[in-house]
Amino acid sequence: MSKPQKTRKPMANKTKGAIVLCVMLCITVVLGILSVTGMTLPPDGLYKLLPWVPTSAEKWPESIDLGLDLQGGVFVEYSAAKPEDMDDGMFSYLVSSTMDVIRNRLTEKGYTEATASALGADGIRVEIPSVTDPNAVLDLIGSPALLEFKSPEGDTFMTGSNVRNAYATTKQENNSIANNFVVAFELDAEGTKLFADMTSANIGKTIAIYLDGQQIMNPTVNSAITEGRGIIEGQFTQEQAQALAIQIQSGALPLTLTQQKVDTISATLGVDALQTSLTAAAIGILLVMLIMIIRYRLSGVVASWALILYIIILFWFVAILPGFQLTLPGIAGVILGIGMAVDANVVIFERFGEELALGRNTKAAARMGFKNAFSAILDANVTTLIAAIVLMIFGTGSVRGFANMLALSVVCSMFTAIIISRILLTNMIKVIPDKPGLFSAKALKKEAQ
Repeated sequence: MSKPQKTRKPMANKTKGAIVLCVMLCITVVLGILSVTGMTLPPDGLYKLLPWVPTSAEKWPESIDLGLDLQGGVFVEYSAAKPEDMDDGMFSYLVSSTMDVIRNRLTEKGYTEATASALGADGIRVEIPSVTDPNAVLDLIGSPALLEFKSPEGDTFMTGSNVRNAYATTKQENNSIANNFVVAFELDAEGTKLFADMTSANIGKTIAIYLDGQQIMNPTVNSAITEGRGIIEGQFTQEQAQALAIQIQSGALPLTLTQQKVDTISATLGVDALQTSLTAAAIGILLVMLIMIIRYRLSGVVASWALILYIIILFWFVAILPGFQLTLPGIAGVILGIGMAVDANVVIFERFGEELALGRNTKAAARMGFKNAFSAILDANVTTLIAAIVLMIFGTGSVRGFANMLALSVVCSMFTAIIISRILLTNMIKVIPDKPGLFSAKALKKEAQ
């Protein structure tokens, strides 16, 4: 007796493919809805998933940080004068400290979305969104930090001008393996004498340190400090010690900030630019989808489906990852990423069509198409990613914003083109296994011949 033929396998594959496609469709629909509406988890509202897709240019979700060019506000550019006797390393450190002080001051005054970034080797750019009057913040930014050392009686006996350096370090106690973080400081000649006199007369008492009128620490004098060097001890973490060192150092910055440029960007201009960009992007995406479907048939449907998921995933990462801010150059990076995603699908489907034209069945042609296209896709995306990383490292301002979005777009486009498109195409072929002409115009032409 002969063995029974396995006639159920094609049907099983077809059913499995249909299930996978339905699951992918449900995931796409759910992610699309959540991207617009958000969700509260659990019902009592302890956790919230904020929406990350705009309903209009005027109503942008709060989960997406808009740049100054879209939100409107004030930006100021400064240049820092480098003293002749200072090396590059110390100068770079002090510029960074200055930016930290500016950020802290603006945050304390309620400008929580303000940013301060390096502009070249000696420049600082400060951006304050949603501000219409630049004079309201210029004095706050430009004034030097006032660091004061006060005696137990509350009198100021020394200022930050006498502090040469301050930094976080560690101190090992009683041969313990664990190190305690402390703040070390160095004083100039005048500060050495003032501090020696004050600490000698107040052992066991406290000397308060104030920055811009706010007390930042109140250490106890354990012994006289006569050599112009000392440490401030406390239950500090590494981050706390570094922050305190920067605060102390900032009051003695030997840098002169010169205002180079100040300007106000209208919020109306930003909304208009955002609306125009969104409209152009929507039209471009729809045209690309239409062309892909006409040119590649069901393969084009797969590409369009993967492109929708790419956009959802990309903006989801922009919403949850810190440091990503949507700007006009950033939107250009997103559009370029869409082009990279479509280009990857074009390469895959061209190879797929070539395999079908050679007479392979759809399953084998799809496998060979992805295999042959992978190296070309990888090379193109890796070179673009390298260029984006270089711009992130050496670029500033809008250039860095473009590079950030481009790098994220490239990573997302590679994922959707190589993983998502393959899942969709493979399972669509399981549902329609013997119709090459539905997947490629080249195969249709061959069938017609």
